[in-house]
Amino acid sequence: MKRSRPNIDEIKTKILALKGQEVDMKYNRGRKKFESISGTIQDVYPSVFTVSVKSQNNQVQTFSYYDVLCGNVIIL
Repeated sequence: MKRSRPNIDEIKTKILALKGQEVDMKYNRGRKKFESISGTIQDVYPSVFTVSVKSQNNQVQTFSYYDVLCGNVIIL
């Protein structure tokens, strides 16, 4: 049986529900290198969302919903 994957709209609503909360994330940096970060989801825009990373003096990183859909970004 084929497992259904969430679509972009479902991912947007889940991330919007996490806005302002602290999350742990893993993202693909290429060549099978994953980096783990922990931070707070700051803003949610139509095609991207921003995360304020604690370990990097509250540096803001931007991720797209498509990255979450493809598995390049994993929210734990």
